Amino acid sequence: MKKYQGIGASAGIGIGTVRKIRELQLPPARAHAEDPDEELSRFRASCEGYKREMEDAARSVRENVGRKGAEIVRGQLLLLNDPELMADIERRITEGSSAESAVADVCDRYIRIFCGMEDEVTSQRADDVRDCRRGLLRRLLGVKETDLSDLPEGSIVAAADLTPSQAGQFRRGRVAGIVTESGGRTSHLAIMARALEIPAVLSAKGILEDLREGEQLIVDGGRGLVIADPAETDLEAYASEQKAEQERRARLEQFRGKLSVSADGYPFHVHANIGTVEDAERAVAADAEGIGLLRTEFLFLGREDLPGEEEQFEAYRKIALRLGGRILTVRTLDAGGDKEIPGLKMRAEENPFLGNRAIRYCLGHEGFFKVQLRAILRAGVYGRLRILLPMVSCVEEVRRVRELLGRCMEELRAEGREFDAQIPVGVMMETPSAAMIADLLAAEADFFSIGTNDLTGYIMSADRGNPEVSCLNSVCQPAVLRAIRQILNAATEAGIPVGMCGEAAADERMIPLLMAMGLKEFSVDPSAVLQTRGRIAEVFLPEAEKLMQRTFAGITEREIAEILSSEGD
Repeated sequence: MKKYQGIGASAGIGIGTVRKIRELQLPPARAHAEDPDEELSRFRASCEGYKREMEDAARSVRENVGRKGAEIVRGQLLLLNDPELMADIERRITEGSSAESAVADVCDRYIRIFCGMEDEVTSQRADDVRDCRRGLLRRLLGVKETDLSDLPEGSIVAAADLTPSQAGQFRRGRVAGIVTESGGRTSHLAIMARALEIPAVLSAKGILEDLREGEQLIVDGGRGLVIADPAETDLEAYASEQKAEQERRARLEQFRGKLSVSADGYPFHVHANIGTVEDAERAVAADAEGIGLLRTEFLFLGREDLPGEEEQFEAYRKIALRLGGRILTVRTLDAGGDKEIPGLKMRAEENPFLGNRAIRYCLGHEGFFKVQLRAILRAGVYGRLRILLPMVSCVEEVRRVRELLGRCMEELRAEGREFDAQIPVGVMMETPSAAMIADLLAAEADFFSIGTNDLTGYIMSADRGNPEVSCLNSVCQPAVLRAIRQILNAATEAGIPVGMCGEAAADERMIPLLMAMGLKEFSVDPSAVLQTRGRIAEVFLPEAEKLMQRTFAGITEREIAEILSSEGD
């Protein structure tokens, strides 16, 4: 038996046998070619063929995984339409390089540039270029892609890395787990694994060389642990845990159609985080009481143009109508950081996570921002909409948005258009400065929504995709918990509602603590709605308050994590 630690990218227990997916072996490319025109024709033909292949893959992934997975696959199509990348390759060909050599050399240069910037956004961009390089070379050299759609049931896929289009081939119920030597929780592969509900552990260094084809393996996606050739006692323990999880999910159905209340009858609310119109259907089917976060980036990603007012209005209106009177919290565009919007043509920044992103960018481009605000105001007539502002760091930003909303209302009134003049405006509490001035922001906002993912990363100055600092990037850090408490206290004193839309809202260890701290609204992925409601129903508030006292007596992340974990035992 041997254990490997990696990054838990998709929770769950997978028990099965190893199926190694080797890196595609491409024959060496010719360095030079005699006929540039012929090479250009070959290159352009391979581009067109690869585009069709990616379109087919995106359609298949959408059916198998969903829209978000399809958008990831379509990211490669944007590269094939990138004029600078294509011009660089064609210039190398006209100078005498073979098509294969030009693709390899230019893509390698882009990969080095992106990797050298050392941040999460550009790292993912490098992965896209790497996948595109692989696909183009495969077609130019006549090498067929490995078919992963018919893997035997109980397969644990082990690879150095997997592309999103490869993961999109997996059939539900066939693949029991995924293990790779690279990748993090926010990587494209991690997103695909969670969408497919396949347990996954990424960045398990050196594991591929050690594993044997057909070897029995346990993948613990929650703990980021892989056990090769497990002992009988481990198999029995994990099989029991797996069965208990299946039984627990079946028990959660009793909470469908019920109010979210604690064991001693105190009311709470469980909302859903969504990112598309289709996700609204999932949220309703999952019995969410409202939408705590609509990520509007879905209207902007994967396209060179920008959606107009009518397109945005129709999308928000459709979601509002589908919700049938439930709250719909619309976050204004959160561009920048890890969300690249081609149509905005944003200037490259050395550190986009601390740069001109989200509300900062929008306020610097008022004409573009007004289009979105007008669309939201108009859609407010069709439901209970709220506006949520991302990446707020000072009071002035909230005041400027309110001024801009006032101007939008004047315009709509003059045009004779209907709109919601009383639409609430909230602040996404995800920066350290926002937490420090929570009392000042509470006087300006109608509600708060705590984004624990970014709040944790910014407070601890730790990248959540980096396994070397994963302990620092933890909501159990005392600094993070104190920031959350400060935000909740400020909201309570001001009498405004406060919710949480980060991953901590669905963390079963955290839920009793958050309830005791005063959180009333939990916003989670639609798949976690019943699980969160069920956990709330187990909690007696007096006991949760005692837990809070013990937790805040802890002075290290490990102490606090152990206190919270022991509460669930």
